[in-house]
Amino acid sequence: MSLTNKDLAAVMELLASRICHDLISPVGAIHNGIEFMEEMGADAMEDAMGLIKHSASQSTAKLAAFRMAYGAGGHDPNMKPEDVQKCFGGLIASDKKISQMWDPYGHLGPEAPLPSGYCKMLMCSLMMAQETLHKGGDIMVKPGDGAQTIIIAMGEGVTVRDQVENALKGDINTDDLDPRLVHPFAIGVLAKGYGYNLSITKQTPERVEFTLDCPAPDA
Repeated sequence: MSLTNKDLAAVMELLASRICHDLISPVGAIHNGIEFMEEMGADAMEDAMGLIKHSASQSTAKLAAFRMAYGAGGHDPNMKPEDVQKCFGGLIASDKKISQMWDPYGHLGPEAPLPSGYCKMLMCSLMMAQETLHKGGDIMVKPGDGAQTIIIAMGEGVTVRDQVENALKGDINTDDLDPRLVHPFAIGVLAKGYGYNLSITKQTPERVEFTLDCPAPDA
C-alpha cells in the first residue's frame, strides 16, 4: 500500500471527521444539560446532572478509546491487555448492548513479552468487532494458531458493512473512502506499520471472526 501526500491528507481529514462525529453527540448533550439547568433552575438540577454525568462518561470513554487506538500512547510497552479490556468496557458501557467474554490475564496468542503495539492493535480489533454488532451481542478474544489472536463478534444479524473488508485490506481508492470506511482503512495502515495483519476470516449471520497475526516480540 503506497499513499501519496494527497492520499494521506484525505485520510487524516476523514479520520478527524469520524472522531468528531463520534464525540459531538455526547459533548453536545453536556452543553444541553447545562442550558437546561440555566433555563429551568433548581427543579431541573437532578435530571440535568444525570444527563451531564452520562454524557461526560461517554465522552471520556470515547476519547480514551481513540487515544489507545490512534495515539502514540497505544504502543506503550507498559500497557497490558487488562488495560484494553477496561478501556473498551468503558466504550461499550453506555448502551449496554455489547458484552465482553474474555480473560485479559490469560493466553491470547503471542507469547510474553508481547510484541510492540499489541494492545493498540487489540483495541483496534475490538472496535472493528463492535461495529459488526448492530443489534448488540458478545465479543470474545482467544488465541489462534501460533502468534494469532482471534476476535469473535457474536449476535443477531452480525454483519460487516459493504467495503469495510476492502478498506481494512487497503484495497480501496482513497477517493472512495468516507468517515465510515476510514476507520478500518486507518487500522489496516496501522497494523502494517507495526508488522501485524488484521483480517476477517469468517462470516456467518451470527458470527464474524477477525484474525490478528502478530509479529515476533522483537520485530
